[in-house]
Order: sequence, then C-alpha cells, then structure tokens
Amino acid sequence: QVFQTLQNAIYEFMNNRVWTNHVYAMEERIECNMMFNITEQLSADDFKGTLTIQVSRPVFSTNYNTTTLNFVDNDIRFKYVEFSPLEFNLNSHISNLTSILAFYSYFVLGIDYDTFSLMGGSQYFNNAEQVVLNAQNAAESGWKPMDNTSHKNRYWLIKDMIDIDYEGVRVFNYNYHRLGLDVMDEQVVEGRAAITNSLELLQQVYRKKPDPYMYLLRLVFDAKVDEIVNVYTESYPEERNRAYDILTEVDKPNANKYKAILESSQ
Repeated sequence: QVFQTLQNAIYEFMNNRVWTNHVYAMEERIECNMMFNITEQLSADDFKGTLTIQVSRPVFSTNYNTTTLNFVDNDIRFKYVEFSPLEFNLNSHISNLTSILAFYSYFVLGIDYDTFSLMGGSQYFNNAEQVVLNAQNAAESGWKPMDNTSHKNRYWLIKDMIDIDYEGVRVFNYNYHRLGLDVMDEQVVEGRAAITNSLELLQQVYRKKPDPYMYLLRLVFDAKVDEIVNVYTESYPEERNRAYDILTEVDKPNANKYKAILESSQ
C-alpha cells in the first residue's frame, strides 16, 4: 500500500510542480522515466535503494527520440510517511526525497536545454547546484564530495557539469544534437560531419583529464554509444576511421562496439 501511495505522490510532485517557465509544445516534451528500486525498508518510514533515470528528446522532423541521459544513482535513501505531502523549497533542504527529485528535475532540464541552445541549461544546472549546497548537512549520503571516493554521486555530477574544464561536454551536447541529429533528416552528410566534429570536443576534454574518473564522459557514452555506432553505418571510410579513432581513445570500455563502425559499408 505505502509503495503505491509513494508512487502516486512522486508522480504528482514531478508533474504538477512548475520546474521551468518555458511552455513546451507537445513535440518538444521531454520523455523522462524515473524508477525507484527499493532494496531495503529499514523501518516503517525509512527506505534505501537505487534510482534509474532514462531521458530522451525528439529529433527535429522525425519520429525518433534520442536518449540524452541513461543513469543509475545507487545512493538513494529517504524517509516517507504515507500520505504526508512532498514539500520542496529551492532555498532549503526539507527532505531527502524531494531534494533528490528536484536535483534530477533540474539536471534533466539542464541537459535538455543544452541540446537546443549553446549552454542553454545553465540556469537549471545552477538550481541543481543549489539543491546540493542546501543538502551539505544532510544525514544521507550522495550530496558531499567525500561520500564517494570515485567521484560518482550528485555532488560530483553537478560540480563537473558546471566546471569550465568540462565545458566541452556541454558544447558537445549542443553540436551533436542541434547541429547534427536535428539536421540529418534533410542534410545527412552535413549533420553527420557536425557529429564527427563534436566528438573532437570530447577528445579534448579526455586529453585534459580534469580528474581521473571522467564521470561526465561516462554519462555521455552510457546514453549515446549505440546511437553513435548507427550514425556511421552509411558514412565514408575516412569519416568512419576518424570517428573510430576518437571513440576508441575516449571510450575504451565500449571499444568492441565501435568495431561495427569500421565494418559498416558506404
């Protein structure tokens, strides 16, 4: 019973709250799936688990949706009393559950706006950062730099996203989507060339190595690896080789998948 009530409360919190002043047309709307997996109920109102977030946005002039975020937060813990209202204030940490929901709402909006206009998501990333700052004294983990030694939590997620050393990732998001995917329906060669050029931005970030964990690059490739391979199925040999060289340098865990780029024919 409590889980159904919680599900309904989260749905209403996410969908009834105004997160942005922008009015989305139906064809612009973000598709966002958030799935909590409760692994432990520590007490009647204390829950522990994971949160999987999958986000996509439409590609211009097509029926295709491109994944912009495919992410799992393994550090979820919150208290929830059945039928209690979910309250949130951008200036204070009221509850861990609503802070988590708000953080990812702003983070998702930031990524989405970045794909439509250059650095367009800054306002929403700043809001996500504010949620993190408010939670620095929270008892639950996931908000502070030392909560995760491999820099994989909400603190590092937003810190890296607004770090000047990672700016290339945000510019990539714009160039790849707006100058690449969004024009490929009518200008496939030009769009694919823009995507190839955008990969060089990730290469530049990778070579700078702002930190040893490269969290944001993993975020990109967890969402994009299969799509990127598909982009080059009808590419030219020179372009395929260039993309392959960059991708196998910056995304070694998926190197085997990128072999399909070289095997594709013009």
